Order: sequence, then C-alpha cells, then structure tokens
Amino acid sequence: MASTEKKVQKSVAPYYGAAAVWVLFALFLSLYRASDFLLAAGLSLGVFLLLRAVCTDKAVEAEASAPPKPQEQPSGNPELDKMVRDGQLAISEMKRLDDAIKDETISGHIRRLEAVSQKIFDQVRADPAKLPQIRKFMDYYLPTTLKLLNAYDRMDAAGVSGENISGTKEKVENIMGTIVSAFEKQLDGLFGADAMDISTDISVLESMLSREGLAGEKLEAETTKNADGTDIRLDL
Repeated sequence: MASTEKKVQKSVAPYYGAAAVWVLFALFLSLYRASDFLLAAGLSLGVFLLLRAVCTDKAVEAEASAPPKPQEQPSGNPELDKMVRDGQLAISEMKRLDDAIKDETISGHIRRLEAVSQKIFDQVRADPAKLPQIRKFMDYYLPTTLKLLNAYDRMDAAGVSGENISGTKEKVENIMGTIVSAFEKQLDGLFGADAMDISTDISVLESMLSREGLAGEKLEAETTKNADGTDIRLDL
C-alpha cells in the first residue's frame, strides 16, 4: 500500500491575534509615544502566547513523496532497452494494483510478483544474453497476469457480488499462487547456465586436487598396540 507521513499544521490564530492588537491600537488608541509602542508590543506578545497555548496544532496525513528515480540510460541494445521500459511499466502497474485492491491475500501475491519480476529484469539487464529466455515471459505471461489483475480490480471496485463477478474473482484468486510459482521458476531458470558452469568448475577442481594429492582424503594412522594388547585406531 502507498506510504503516508504525518505533518504538523501549525495554527495561524496566534499570529492573527497579535496583528489584531496593533490594528486596534492604530484605530482607537494613540501610537505617538514610545510607551504606546511598548504597551502595544506587550499586549501583542501576551495575546500571541495565550492563543498559542489555547490553539493546538493539527496533524495531517500526506502521501509520502517517493525520491526521483534516475533516468535509465539507453544500452544500445534495442531489445534490452524495450525490456527495461516494459519492465518499469509493469512494476508501476503492480504497485498501482497493490494500492487499489483491498484483499490482502491478492495484494501479498502482487508484492511477491513485483519482487520476483524486478529480480528477473535485473538479471537480464546484467546479462543481456539471457534475453531469449524471457521472451515468452515478457510477451505473454507478464501481460496476461496484469490483464487478470486489472479485471479483478475493476470487478472488485464495482462493489456488487453477482454470479459473473464473484466467479471471475474467485478464479483469479485461485490461480495467483500458480502464477507466483511460475514467476519464481522463470527467475530460477535464468541461473541454469551459471549452475552448470559452477558444477563443471567444481568437478574439474576436485579432479585436479585429487590428482595432486591435495584433496584432503581421510587418512588412517598405523595401528599400534597398547600394553594390554588392544588396538588403537586414530582417524585423521
């Protein structure tokens, strides 16, 4: 949901009261001598302090302004730049839907989709060679998910529970868990090549260490005899 912050709105009554004292003095009393000005100033200060104590400040809630986002610089790769733009729009739409939809379960799914989608975009931005892996995600899964959530939002805002509205909302609610799992698998799939490379490196490293006698193999000390004839086996 959108964050808000409380701001204190100070009462202006003390300032108006202090100014009114000077106006009354100018209209009905004299302001010719220094003592007149001192008296007016003293009364003005007294009225200000009195009204300041009586009139309380009012706390108002205002939507917290988000810090400006840095402009994304074009990468020179048109497909990557399009993914970045579409990804930013998708994330913004998810935030809007999260704010608009009152059902906390659906909102929780949306926030999870937002977090996973952002990680997907970050991974592809860091390694554009992974762009082909998310084409179907960008062309179908992501826009279709946003379409379903927008339909849910519109029906939820209608405020009625007819057969069509209730049935459609229930279908969207039931599939959200599956969609979240699919997004997570899409993110996991982006690490497939990395995982294979790491496994290969580990296998090669283990072979080299074993061949050089540096693998830390379990050694057994030679068996010795105690005075009572028992064997002692020391494993290192």
